[in-house]
Amino acid sequence: MPSSAAVDDYLKVVYQHTEWQDERITPSQLAQQLGLAPSSVTEMVQKLAAAGLVDHRRYGPIRLTEGGAHRAAAIVRRHRLVETWLVREYGYTWDEVHDEAEILEHALSDRLLDRIDAQLGRPRFDPHGDAIPDAAGRTERVPFIMLGDAPAGHVARVLRVSDRDPQLLRELDRLGVDVGRELTVVDATAPALDVRFTGDSDAVALPREAYDAIWLSA
Repeated sequence: MPSSAAVDDYLKVVYQHTEWQDERITPSQLAQQLGLAPSSVTEMVQKLAAAGLVDHRRYGPIRLTEGGAHRAAAIVRRHRLVETWLVREYGYTWDEVHDEAEILEHALSDRLLDRIDAQLGRPRFDPHGDAIPDAAGRTERVPFIMLGDAPAGHVARVLRVSDRDPQLLRELDRLGVDVGRELTVVDATAPALDVRFTGDSDAVALPREAYDAIWLSA
């Protein structure tokens, strides 16, 4: 098998793909998200299948086995706890933590990770609103609607903001978007994307990239 870190990176992407929807990831989608050649991903998936971490048939989607899901949840837990720790204790902003967590998630011992978890008060969500699996790998998916699908007048809390685009995160932070903040959708039809935060009188125009980057409570 390749290095443990490489295996974890694959399993983490497969795990995250179905957190907010039910369609399983395909090898081509996995290659795109990892930024790797499809041939390299195909070879790795075969090794993961041989190790009993994923189920995969040729040309079909990829599914985590019970063992693969447990390992994936463990590394996702590490990553999101580290992100939360860096934001709360060291003043990192939510657009800065991903790359740091990618490094630290492989370096911390289980004992230190549990100490960090306890120090933070056993948080359930990271700074972007993603659920932090508990020590047994359990999470709950709450009912949601994408900002771009929300009708005018929909009142909701921000559940999650995608962390894929640091520049978008910085812009949303400047505009006042934050996980847990309540807002009302004023208009989410092209070319407008306007919301009004609870307690504010003026609507805020969000960038179009936020259309499919913000999850709202349903």
